[in-house]
Amino acid sequence: MQVKIKTFRPAQRVAWLVLQADSFADAKKQAEVLGYQVLSMHRQWNWRLSSKSKHDFSVPLFSQELVSLLEAGLSLIEIVDLLERKSQHAGAKKILAAIYVRLQQGFSFSRTLEDLPETFSSLYVATIRTSERTGDLIASLRRYLSYNQQINLVREKIVAASVYPALLISVGTLVILFLLGYVVPRFSQVYEDLGRDLPWMSQVLMYWGKLVGNYGGWLALSMVAIMAGLVAIFVRPSTRMVIERLLWSIPAVGEKMRLYQLARFTRTLAMLVKGGIPFVTSLEMVGGLLHQPGLQHGLTRASQWIREGRSISDAFAAHGLASEVGVRLLAVGERSGELGLAMERIATLYEDELARWVDWFGRLFEPLLMIGIGLIIGLIVILMYMPIFELASSIQ
Repeated sequence: MQVKIKTFRPAQRVAWLVLQADSFADAKKQAEVLGYQVLSMHRQWNWRLSSKSKHDFSVPLFSQELVSLLEAGLSLIEIVDLLERKSQHAGAKKILAAIYVRLQQGFSFSRTLEDLPETFSSLYVATIRTSERTGDLIASLRRYLSYNQQINLVREKIVAASVYPALLISVGTLVILFLLGYVVPRFSQVYEDLGRDLPWMSQVLMYWGKLVGNYGGWLALSMVAIMAGLVAIFVRPSTRMVIERLLWSIPAVGEKMRLYQLARFTRTLAMLVKGGIPFVTSLEMVGGLLHQPGLQHGLTRASQWIREGRSISDAFAAHGLASEVGVRLLAVGERSGELGLAMERIATLYEDELARWVDWFGRLFEPLLMIGIGLIIGLIVILMYMPIFELASSIQ
C-alpha cells in the first residue's frame, strides 16, 4: 500500500513523503532509514499527482538541469535532492520529493518516472529506460531536449504568426463596439430631433442606436451571457471534435493538418529509433500522435506489414504515412542502416514546408483582415454621416 507520512528533518523541516510499504510500521521504518522523524501518517489511496502539480513542473527544464549537473559530476540522487531543496513551486517540490524517495528506496529512474504518468510521458520514460540499458543518460537527455525543441518549432511559428491577426481582430472589435454602443446612439438622438427621412440602411443603424440607448444594460448582459455560452460550448471535447472534423474536410487546411501530424509522428519516431528502441515498438508508442482516423488506420496496417517482414518504406508509402520524397528518404535510410537520421530529415522536410505555408498564409491573411475590418468600420461611419450629406445637398 501507499502511505503518506508527515515527517521532520532539520535540513528540510516539515515535509510530506509517499512510500510504498506493506504496513504502517514498515513505512515508518523506511522513513527513519532515510533520516526522517515521523510525525504522522495515513494511507494514500491515489498516488497520482494533481494537474496543478503537473503544471508547476517543466520536464524540459528538469532535463536540462539534469544534463548540466550530471556533467558536473553529481550523482542522480544528489541532483534530485538539490533540485527539490531549491525549488520554489509547491507542485514541482512535491514531484521532486517523490522522485527522491523512490530513488532512495532502490527503484530505477525509469520506474520512478513511470509512477508519475501525469507528469512524465511514456516517450520520456522510454527514453530514460533505454539510457539505463546503454549507460548513457546524458546523451539520451540531450536527444530528448533536441526533440522537444524541434517538435515545438512549428507550433511556435504558428503562434507567432497569429499574434498580429489576433491583435487586429481585438482592436477592430473594440472600435466597432465603441461605434455601435456609444457613437451611433448619440447620432440617433440628433437625427430623431431633425425629423428627416433617412435612407433605409441608416434607419436600421439609427434603430439600433435607439435600442442601445433604451436597453443598453440588458443588451450588455445578453452579450456577456452569449459569450459565456459560446465559450462553454467550445471548450467541450465533443465541440472540438466537430470543429476538427470540419477543418479536416477542407482540402487545403486538412492537408496541412495531416502534414503537421506526420511531422510530429516522424520526429518522435526518429528520436525513439535513434535511442535504440525497436521500430515496431516505437510505432506502438507514437500511435497517439495521429488523430485523423485515416492516419490511425494506416498506422495499424503499416505496423502489420512491417511485422510480416515488408520494408518500412513500402508500408509507409502504401498507407499514406509519408510523402513521395519521404518514402525515398526512408528507402535510403533502410539501405544505409541510418533509419533514425533519415526520419529526422523527413520531419525537417515536413516542418520546412509547414513553415513556408504559415508564412505565406500570414502574409495573405493579415492585409485581407485589415481590409475587412476597415470596410466594416467605414460602412458604419458612412451610414452615420449619409443623412448629413443629404441635408447639406438639400440646403445647397
